Amino acid sequence: MAKVRKGVEVSIAIADAVAQADVDVIAAYPITPQTHIVEHLSEIVADGELDAEFIPVESEHSAMSVCCGSSAVGARTFTSTSSQGLALMSEIFFIAAAMRLPMVMALANRSLSSPLSIWNDHSDVMMVRDAGWIHVFVDNGQETYDNIFCAFRMSEDPEVMLPVAVNLDGFILTHMIEPVMYEDDELIRKYLPPFKMKNALHPDNPVSMGCFGMPEIYTEAQMNREMGVRNSYPHIIRAWDEWGRLTGRHYRPVETYRADDAEYCIVTMGSYGETAMEVVDTLREQGEKVGVIKIRLWRPFPLEEFRKAALGKKHLIVLDRAISFGTRGGPVATELRSALYGRPGAPSVVNYVAGLAGRDVSRKDFTNIILQGKQKAASGDTEGFTLYGLRG
Repeated sequence: MAKVRKGVEVSIAIADAVAQADVDVIAAYPITPQTHIVEHLSEIVADGELDAEFIPVESEHSAMSVCCGSSAVGARTFTSTSSQGLALMSEIFFIAAAMRLPMVMALANRSLSSPLSIWNDHSDVMMVRDAGWIHVFVDNGQETYDNIFCAFRMSEDPEVMLPVAVNLDGFILTHMIEPVMYEDDELIRKYLPPFKMKNALHPDNPVSMGCFGMPEIYTEAQMNREMGVRNSYPHIIRAWDEWGRLTGRHYRPVETYRADDAEYCIVTMGSYGETAMEVVDTLREQGEKVGVIKIRLWRPFPLEEFRKAALGKKHLIVLDRAISFGTRGGPVATELRSALYGRPGAPSVVNYVAGLAGRDVSRKDFTNIILQGKQKAASGDTEGFTLYGLRG
């Protein structure tokens, strides 16, 4: 493939990126809104454009099980799912990280039942946020395409060896047609060398994986997992830096917009960040000293980069797309409050939850959230959260 700019559905761009990455195994089960990704991949394989095994399994649980097996023998592995599919595969999702099995998942974020909804929020990814995977969030089609390659580079790094989920908003991104710059195959091969698995399963060199752990070793195994995720951080940065040098498109764990001189900021994850940037431009024209802080890397959490962006601001308005039931807040705000606790110059944190199950959050809504959040923070009303747009 030559370098070319296309108007393309983001799901198709993901599939094309996976094909360019020259994967060996794709195991997946269809579920809205990620189905177009694996449908297109099945066509690419069936048409002979990609020499890979496409395994149409009977459930998402089986899909992740197959991915664990294929990764363990040294095959470059990809899967994709959403919502209830992720819930079904969650048993094996945790095992993939614990066994340090490299693979990449495109996670088309969608609300969890009940009630049944096929629309977007972040409740599915928050369900597995502590599974030990690396989690990256993207804003648009170009970022999604780019980060498929970056995810393979991160995951397969011999010093990382962890699965990576690329989180993209269901429908808001998966089904949108956007301009995407495709890179040529030569650049991709330069960036993403062939995968060589350390300690791969092979009959000539038998090894054990995922054995029973007695209480005497379980605690140490969990600390090993923690250190593995924590120590992946510099290698994630290196993968993004190298991509930036090759393409001119740069990514950071925490990214800001008009935040250097801002008195307060709205914090977002995912595609809402671009709408927030538009609203901030308008509010700046009205004299509001407001900026945007976007969290791109959710796990491992970029603690120091977030603090660098947040400390010295008066207020943060954190926009969550899920509720952590019983904690009186969203999961992102809860984590950010913890990260800032007791720090000199820490801003107050006001938490809004919005956009659940795809409910529209317009530019007017963003304006209301930002300005109301500023007022709440100034008055000291910072406990709990506000479910924006709640009727009744």
